[in-house]
Parts: sequence; structure tokens; C-alpha cells
Amino acid sequence: MIRDTSAQDTPLPQRSMRTRRLVWIVGVIAAVGLAAAAVPSLRHGLSAETSVSAARLVIATVERGPFVRDLAAEGKAVAAVSPTLYAPGAGAATLEVKAGDQVKKGQVLARIDSPELKAKLAQELSNADAMQADALRAEVDARQQRAALQGAQETARIDRATAENDLKRQQTAFEAGAVSGMQVEHARDTLRKADIALRQADAGLGLKDDSLKFDVQAKRLAQARQALVAADLKRQVESLAVRSPVDGQVGQLFVAEHANVAKDAQLLSVVDLSALEVQMQVAESFARDLAPGMPGEISGNGETWKAVVGSISPEVVNNEVAARLRFVGGTPGQLRQNQRLAVRVLLDRRPDVLTVQRGSFVDEAGGAYAYVVQDGLAVKRPVRLGARSIDRVEVLQGLKAGDRVVVSGAEAFKGAAQVAIGQ
Repeated sequence: MIRDTSAQDTPLPQRSMRTRRLVWIVGVIAAVGLAAAAVPSLRHGLSAETSVSAARLVIATVERGPFVRDLAAEGKAVAAVSPTLYAPGAGAATLEVKAGDQVKKGQVLARIDSPELKAKLAQELSNADAMQADALRAEVDARQQRAALQGAQETARIDRATAENDLKRQQTAFEAGAVSGMQVEHARDTLRKADIALRQADAGLGLKDDSLKFDVQAKRLAQARQALVAADLKRQVESLAVRSPVDGQVGQLFVAEHANVAKDAQLLSVVDLSALEVQMQVAESFARDLAPGMPGEISGNGETWKAVVGSISPEVVNNEVAARLRFVGGTPGQLRQNQRLAVRVLLDRRPDVLTVQRGSFVDEAGGAYAYVVQDGLAVKRPVRLGARSIDRVEVLQGLKAGDRVVVSGAEAFKGAAQVAIGQ
């Protein structure tokens, strides 16, 4: 037979009426308390359009205090002076250095072999010598012709003196009755002819002298012009030895050894590592606040260096603007070309400003509203925001110090006027 459990059952004593009444009263009081505590939450829950868990939100408190506007970005070290050298003429390129070699200013880095340019230089030098000989020959011819004209002038002067003396003799003889008056007149005409011949000889010498000077000057100018042509070609031939314009390091080689290159083709680049700058890309919205001379900081290799904004690009590329910072007090020696560095630029500093932590609400609807947390509700409130930094944003209107604002996660509210925040 299967035994039951009747032997284990023990009857409980019945509660008295007073005990049951006491239990009932305590239950009623507890229910009333719970209802009273739940009334505000119930009322808020009924008035809210939706409910979002607080774990999905980032809530920050509005504070008043110093406000620093700064800009942080990643930059890279670039050479302030990094010239690219080009072929001065067409020909075969011979490289004298390799990438990474240290070079000095004036050192030959590459040579261009241009037979055509050298042949043209030889021709122009020969033409210059020929023109120099022509100029010398013109000077000799000018001296010869001037000497001949001077001889004719002296002859005319002597003829005039002879005619003058003859006239005096004839006049003396006429007065003495030895000659007739016709002979005196003949002597006087001879003197007039001698005067005319002398004046023509003087004028001819002056005109011919000017003409000879112009001829010689033209020859000299032609020679000088040809000398300039030859000098320019000589300069071009000398420039076929490409020299470094700065002290630095060979950067990149653009041609192979003994390759034929065209005129103005890229040969190589030289990097002046003693004058490094840091280039950073800045969003277009922040670029309008940047200005040359603004202070900044550059961090890398476990160190931080002071810097200043040196230049800002005038054009926008892919919604970004390039800016360069210069080191204050000299370039650190341990940096390398294209090394990545952290950059921070101080845009503004004010002592007493109402601010709140920056979040996604700044970009939602252009920062026209924010959700303020009150009694478990996120209430939509219109606001007006001002200057913005990396981690904080200035509040101009709509909020006060101590307000708790949903700075991130408000996109889950979907624009509702009130949202219940659950635990």
C-alpha cells in the first residue's frame, strides 16, 4: 500500500479578526502611497509623445565660465622650401645624386647633354668674332677716309692762302702801274674760288666724319648684340649642369639615369629640412575663423611645440582649406618630411560665457532647439547658439546655467515636443 502525507500535515491556527483587520489596513495604506508616488510619473508618461531609455542619451549641464575656441586636426610636416628642378634644355640626363643624399647649395645634381645647344653656341661665338673683325675694319676704313679728307682740306687751305697772296701782289703791282686792272680782278676771282673750295672741304670733312662715326657705331652695336646672343647661349650651356638652390636633401627623382628628357621636364626635388612647416586640412566652416598669426600647438614624438599660423590657402578643395603653421623658435631636429602630427589652433578665449558640452544636437536643425531634461521628461526648447569649439558650444539664448540638456541621442525623439526618459 502507498502511504499518504496525512501524518505530515499540521493544521494552522486561525487568525483572529483583529489581526486580519490590521493586515488589511496596512495593505490599503501601502497602495495609497504607491499611487501617490506614481501620479507625477503617470501624468508625465501620459503627456509625453514617446519614451526613450536614458542609457541611449548623453546629458550635459549648462555651465558659465571661461570659453576657449580652438581647432584641432591632424597635420603633416612639409618643407617650407622644397624646390623642384627642371631640365633647362632637351638632351640626355645624367644624375649625380640619389634620393636621400645630403646636398649643399650650388652642388651639381644632374647634367644634361645637349649637342644641338653646344653647336649653336659655337656658331654664335664664331659670328661674334666675325662681327668684331668687321667693327675693327670699319674703324680702320674710317681713319683712312678721314685722313684723305683732311688732306683735301689742307690743300684747299693752302690754295686759298696762295690766291690771297697773289691778289696782294697784283694790287701792289697795279698801284705801281706794272700790271693792268684785269689781272687784279682775275686774282680776286681766284681767291673767291679758293674760299669756296676751302669751305666745301671743311663741310665735307665734318659730314664724312659723322657718317664714319655712325658706320663704326653700327658695327659695334651689331657686335654687342651678337655678343649678348652668344653670352645667353653660354649661360644655357652652363645651366645644363643643374645645381641645388638650397642646402638640404634630395627628395624624389622623376627621371631614370641617362634618359632623354624634353626641355622643362621635371628632374628631381630638393627638400630643405631646416625649415619645416606643418600643413593641416581645415573644414570650410572653420576656415573663415582662421587668420595668419593665430597661436597654436603642434604635438608629436611625445613633445609639444609652440607654433603660429603662417598661411591659409585662398581656395576650397573637397570642402576643406589647407593651412600651414610655422614653429616658434626654430624647427625641431627630430621631425621628418610627411610625418603625421597633432595640431591645435587657438581661435578665441573669453572669461565669462554660458556654454554646454558640444554634441549632435548642435548640427540637428542648425542648432535651433535643444531638449531640456525636467522631472523625467525631455522638453523641446528653442535655443540660439553662438561660437563653437571642439568640445563646447556657446549658448546665447534659451538656456540658463544648471539646465540639463540632451546633447547626443536626441535623434531618437524624432522631433517630439516632450519625451519621457525611462531608466
